[in-house]
Amino acid sequence: MSKDFSSWTLERIRDEGNSMNWMEERRYDWVPLAATAIDRLVNAQTFLIITDRSREWFSRYILSRLNKHDGDRPLLPIVSLGTVFPHMDKLKDEEQMSILEDMLSLSFPAGYTFFYIGKGSDPRAQIVKRKENSFIWLLDEQMQNSFYLNSKDENLDIKLIQLITLFDKSIDAILFSEVDLQNAL
Repeated sequence: MSKDFSSWTLERIRDEGNSMNWMEERRYDWVPLAATAIDRLVNAQTFLIITDRSREWFSRYILSRLNKHDGDRPLLPIVSLGTVFPHMDKLKDEEQMSILEDMLSLSFPAGYTFFYIGKGSDPRAQIVKRKENSFIWLLDEQMQNSFYLNSKDENLDIKLIQLITLFDKSIDAILFSEVDLQNAL
């Protein structure tokens, strides 16, 4: 019998010891967002990763982490928006963003989800904020259906890596039927 996602998440956080104590109380924010995102991912929606410029390194890390070549699980439909559309920084108005959305809808007929990590004030965030079902780790701005982080936190990079590790383990647990998402959605 599989565990419920919230209980499983708490166990994973506690397994990490003191280094992830900060996440124990934040799991109530995390669980519904991560469950919804993973549900979309395992149901064939493509994830388009976008970061602000300061976290472009993290986009590359996510891609290498979530699609490892170890053969333990299938490759996931996760790509960088910058790879699909390298001119995203040149989008200036609503019309151009609508054209991008039309192209993405045609390119990913099963649907797509933006996965954004960065400041809400970054121009790239405006692309993401237009689409309701985005998976957002937002810095320095509170927004409904996003996971808040503080850019001035001296441990921010460590926390980002911990979060993507937790997300990665969550994907495995769901794909291999260790966890049931139904109560978390």
